[in-house]
Amino acid sequence: MASRALLEFQSPNQSQVFPPNITSCENAQGAWDLLHRVLPALIITICFFGLLGNFFVLSVFLLPRWRLNVAEIYLANLAASDLVFVLGLPFWAENIWNQFNWPFGVVLCRVVNGVIKANLFISIFLMVAISQDRYRILVYPMASWRQRRRLQAQATCALIWAVGGLLSIPTFLLRTVDDVPSLNISACVLQFPHEAWAWHIARMVELNVLGFLLPLAAIVFYNYHILASLRRQAEVRRTLCGGPTDGKTTALIFTLVITFVVCWAPYHFFAFLDFLLRMQALHGCFWEEFSDLGLQFANFFAFINSCLNPVIYVFMGQLFRTKVWELY
Repeated sequence: MASRALLEFQSPNQSQVFPPNITSCENAQGAWDLLHRVLPALIITICFFGLLGNFFVLSVFLLPRWRLNVAEIYLANLAASDLVFVLGLPFWAENIWNQFNWPFGVVLCRVVNGVIKANLFISIFLMVAISQDRYRILVYPMASWRQRRRLQAQATCALIWAVGGLLSIPTFLLRTVDDVPSLNISACVLQFPHEAWAWHIARMVELNVLGFLLPLAAIVFYNYHILASLRRQAEVRRTLCGGPTDGKTTALIFTLVITFVVCWAPYHFFAFLDFLLRMQALHGCFWEEFSDLGLQFANFFAFINSCLNPVIYVFMGQLFRTKVWELY
């Protein structure tokens, strides 16, 4: 049977599908049967609550007439990114339910995967921007006060959305629906112009390095210095830029960042493991099944992130709760 990694509907991001690799790995068939039955219902549940929660967050930020501050501009864009992301989940759920037989045609194959891929990058880059904003306002408060403007935050968000779109162009151009004879299905796959290791290396650099490791390094750098600054100045939270709510905002953003990393790290681990298989650094049925199944379940944990963010706003965002009370 063909390796299921080829056929995986690249949820958050896997934008590559490789040519059929016929194997005799049948040991995990029970796990695949369970996945086909259970995972679609869980994904639809996440989609429902993700839509509800992110619509709610955006309504609180955007419906009133008050001006958003810089932190809220970033958080509103993060909610918008999560909302766009979860709109693609029903397609992914149906794809799994059909055992990776794509029923929606070539256009939706490209659009759905491209949008999901773009929002993978947009979300992580917004996390970097949010951490950088907290870093400037807490570590260099006097210098950043004049520079921390709404127009600058809006321009940064626009740039992030544009970069996310550019990084998803290969997915928009190369995704197609192709027959997989070994499984008797037509799958939504990414077809490279020609088979070469360079394509897999480029995909790994884009996905794991640009889409996770470098942003994660920036996030760790900023938040390490924020924590060090808060330890040195216990009164910073009550005195800088916005009074007592700033410490609450910082706690909210720390929670968002940690949740994002915990939810997305498994996916990138299994995506890198899949890259090692394609480079033939790993061999055997165990690694193929472990990577293929791991990617599917890691996708599920990545989806949860878009559902958790609105919950974090409600329980940790004191200013957000105040705005909810005033609006509703």
